[in-house]
Amino acid sequence: MESVVALFREPAQVKTTLDALLDRGYHRDNLGFTMLDVVAENDLAAQTGISPEEGAPAGSSGVLRGIGIGMLAGLALTIPVWIILLIIPSTRVFADGGLLGMLFGALGGAGMGGLFGALSGTDGGDYVKLMRQFGMPARVAEGYYQSLKDGHILVFARTQEDLKGDDAVKIFKSNGAIDMDAVMGSGRLSSQRTTH
Repeated sequence: MESVVALFREPAQVKTTLDALLDRGYHRDNLGFTMLDVVAENDLAAQTGISPEEGAPAGSSGVLRGIGIGMLAGLALTIPVWIILLIIPSTRVFADGGLLGMLFGALGGAGMGGLFGALSGTDGGDYVKLMRQFGMPARVAEGYYQSLKDGHILVFARTQEDLKGDDAVKIFKSNGAIDMDAVMGSGRLSSQRTTH
């Protein structure tokens, strides 16, 4: 199955594009969009009747990232205290306790970071992973994600037996898909075709 992906600036453009794709014969199940503004995303979903695409769950990478960040945060909070204990002559006797404090700070930070990483990893917020599942190369997917963070809207159209990707590309271009040169500066077209 082939997917065609394009970026748009305004929700009104996306609504017009999705309506045109539906009129052309695309099924609602083969269309999707995503944006980082949750309120506007819900409004657009209500107007079009098309469900927004959720980012893929981060999974174990979210947990590992949380552990690493938590451990660094625990060390960042305890190392200065240990250094102060070493510098001040009357507190040097407590320096060994400062080492234990660093150990427990790192372990506690890693535990809390892993917990928060596990909780946040289920929120469906990994849009790069989602786009990689559509068959996009990592660099292109990261460029699209940066565009989402800049306020753009990503629209997906999956081909059907009776409709090819060219139909979606024409509709995207006629409704104002963004020139990817302007967004990513990498010579991309206004829409990206991927297969999976």
